[in-house]
Amino acid sequence: MTTTHEAVAAAERCTPEFRRDPHAFYAHLRAAAPVCPMTPPHGNETYLITRYDDARAALADPRLSKDMYGAMDAYRRIFGDSSVALDDNMLNSDAPKHTRLRRMVNSAFTPRRVEALRPRIEEVVRNLLDACPAREPFDLLPAFAFPLPIAVICDLLGVPAGDRARMQHLSTTVAQTGFGEEAKRAQQQAEEDLHAYFTALIDAKRERPGDDLLSALIAVRDNDDALTESELVSTAFLLMFAGHKTTAYLIGNAVHHLLSHPEQLRAVRENPDLTRAAVEELVRYDGSVESATFRYATEDVEYSGTLIPKGALVQIAISSANRDPQKFPSPDELNVMRPGNAQDAHLGFGHGSHYCLGAPLARLETQLALTRLFDRFPRMALARPAEGPRWLEVPFPAFRGLAELPVVLDPEG
Repeated sequence: MTTTHEAVAAAERCTPEFRRDPHAFYAHLRAAAPVCPMTPPHGNETYLITRYDDARAALADPRLSKDMYGAMDAYRRIFGDSSVALDDNMLNSDAPKHTRLRRMVNSAFTPRRVEALRPRIEEVVRNLLDACPAREPFDLLPAFAFPLPIAVICDLLGVPAGDRARMQHLSTTVAQTGFGEEAKRAQQQAEEDLHAYFTALIDAKRERPGDDLLSALIAVRDNDDALTESELVSTAFLLMFAGHKTTAYLIGNAVHHLLSHPEQLRAVRENPDLTRAAVEELVRYDGSVESATFRYATEDVEYSGTLIPKGALVQIAISSANRDPQKFPSPDELNVMRPGNAQDAHLGFGHGSHYCLGAPLARLETQLALTRLFDRFPRMALARPAEGPRWLEVPFPAFRGLAELPVVLDPEG
């Protein structure tokens, strides 16, 4: 029987047991300590919010700031100085700056604009599947789940095709490093390389603008107010990083869980109209964003009877909120026909002013990836099901993704 102390310690340290099944620990915390004080390895006082109603309210609470410059000492202890240069963007700001930056970028991600990308996404999916071995075991993540969103976001931004592998490598280094000195050095170098790359790319596009989002951002004006150089570089990084990493992990998680739940996969294949609802359920069940990015309390705040003191960091456990039985009946069951499976029911893409700007694109990419993959390879199977999944090892709950996804596309071929 897990004690509250053991559950808190597991969440603080992201232990191997916690990575394998965070949902069991979150269930305990929702019941016993829904707003739980922690001291993670970064050493900053942190409060973890685990219930759905609290999480939804906290995501839209203006007293919980996203402007990490206001908590600079804590921020630097977690991420170091180099991250600051890439964080002058909408993710790390509050209104009115957040409102201005989001408005400048928003037009690229409207449902209409995203739907216009369908033919290109279909082309990328088809080409990637053409290159996959049909009868030999291989890792679907580097062969399909990652190249798909990286190709799409690079097309949008105007990043040359030859640079895509480098972008994927650098952003992976930024995301997967821990708290050791060697890991921090690798992360810092990757961040410096990304900053230099986007600075040079922006300079090149000023000289020769293209039909791409980055060229449009250079030229955009909002009441005669242009993006600063720092905001341009940081926004380019944010769109690149957020535009492929979370979608890649979502596709991987979705494929794994559908293959592990053949009755659910059968339902989707027999009724393609279920695909949209299935993606929403897969985001809820085991989405790629385990915890929202850090916030900090600008004043004393109370949730579920627990006082979060001014200056404390706050983590909102999206994965926990999405399995709260007070909101979702039988939350630990994957059910692609779940009643009320609407886009705004789960918190997988956030809530409030920081709701994920790229959600329409992530949804479309995931829908097309799953549809074309399982239509083309109906006998697809996990290559090593007895071993169970191997999940990413991360220093604190942020991304929820697989470290590998070995599959066989046509085991009977």
